[in-house]
Amino acid sequence: MQELGALDATACAELIRAGEVSPQEMVDAAIDRIERLDPDLNAVVHPLFEKARAAAADPALPDGPFAGVPMLLKDLTVETAGDPFTCGTRFLRALGWRSEETSWLASRFREAGFVNLGKTNVPEFGSVVTTEPVAFGPTRNPWNPDHSVGGSSGGSAAAVAARMVPVAHANDGGGSIRIPASECGLVGLKPSRGRVSQGPMISKEWDGFTIDGCVTRSVRDTAAVLDAISGLMPGDPCTAPPPRRPFADEVGADPGRLRIGSLTSSGPVEAQVHPDCAKAVASTLGTLEGLGHDIDADAHPELDDPEFSRFFLVIISAATARVVQHWAETTGQDYPDDLLEPHNLILSQTGQTFSALDWLTASEWLGSYTRRVASWWGDGWDILVTPTIAEPPPRLGEFTPTVENPGAALFRSASLIPFTPPFNVSGQPAVSLPRHWNEDGLPIGVQLVAAYGREDLLLQVAAQLEEAMPWAHRCPPGCG
Repeated sequence: MQELGALDATACAELIRAGEVSPQEMVDAAIDRIERLDPDLNAVVHPLFEKARAAAADPALPDGPFAGVPMLLKDLTVETAGDPFTCGTRFLRALGWRSEETSWLASRFREAGFVNLGKTNVPEFGSVVTTEPVAFGPTRNPWNPDHSVGGSSGGSAAAVAARMVPVAHANDGGGSIRIPASECGLVGLKPSRGRVSQGPMISKEWDGFTIDGCVTRSVRDTAAVLDAISGLMPGDPCTAPPPRRPFADEVGADPGRLRIGSLTSSGPVEAQVHPDCAKAVASTLGTLEGLGHDIDADAHPELDDPEFSRFFLVIISAATARVVQHWAETTGQDYPDDLLEPHNLILSQTGQTFSALDWLTASEWLGSYTRRVASWWGDGWDILVTPTIAEPPPRLGEFTPTVENPGAALFRSASLIPFTPPFNVSGQPAVSLPRHWNEDGLPIGVQLVAAYGREDLLLQVAAQLEEAMPWAHRCPPGCG
């Protein structure tokens, strides 16, 4: 049964449908892997094993495309009634808080047949790009436990990379699907704005910058899961254009000859790009050129603007102040400052200084920035290729605050992510692919970005790259 860990979710579902493995056996095998591996990695903070076993044995298990396949949900934004929900915080953990409702997305995963085994570790409120919350401790990278898994979907990425489960829920407000995918050697697609509903609890988190998806080990899993979870919940503020056919049908489809540009040197946040990350982009461009696409390494949208960070910070800090206020209101308890990690205390206090006029000014400016960025695709370009993050996975502890530098986590996060936040603001789909491992054995992701609503094109190109240079056989030490 241990061999099941090597299979992607599509292959697991096929075995179950063929009657070769039962849902109970599939779930038990995943639980065994979690119990063996997680003590060293700390990816799963709320195990729900007995509930999962009962769901797998239930004759009413939905007969969806992934019936009986185990997965994990991220402990942030997506809720399941009656289960622990802590958002990586000491505050909610101390209260023993449990969700009162079930999110639309959790229901979609359930309808697809997935069996949830528990909740994965996240940074407090998902506001930094490493998963080292004080509440639960750091999640360690399966490729090297001294290194970060990224954030905020770090626990999910570690669990999938370590082959505990084939797929895990993730979400992304500034790179939080793509960053952990890069640092853990996975496929991480951030869908277009409005593609996946965040209802009923969330309407426009971070002014609409956030979106849900998953992390997987194969492009076909990413496509099929997107089919399962896409769609409009009544009352959603926006929805993405419907695909012309199922996303799963795009895997292996010919994208035609594409115009592809790249960017490796700058973004709205100044950062030095590590040679390993630049090498991964160069290798990817070479592969794409060999596949017949037209490459111009100097063609790219103008992402850099010194005002971007200032206005992005207005949105994030105001949203942090609001989420602290929300949990105080929801729980009926004061939220003490000393239960906030230093970076979130800074964001919350800063957010309280902004007015409604400041928020609207930031939102308008970022809307104008979106049009400037998206115009590059309007001029006839198809795909932009960038590093996902500017460096290989950093070491754990580099984000730890000090008395002299309480905002260390924020500053260190900013230095890593010049290339991901612009596409949360623009709402465009972007995917990180595991295209390179450096000499230290650490994975390096490459980001591909398409025009709004064109996940189909991203999946077609991603599948081409996966076939040209397969990655699914690569397994972290001790996780096989």
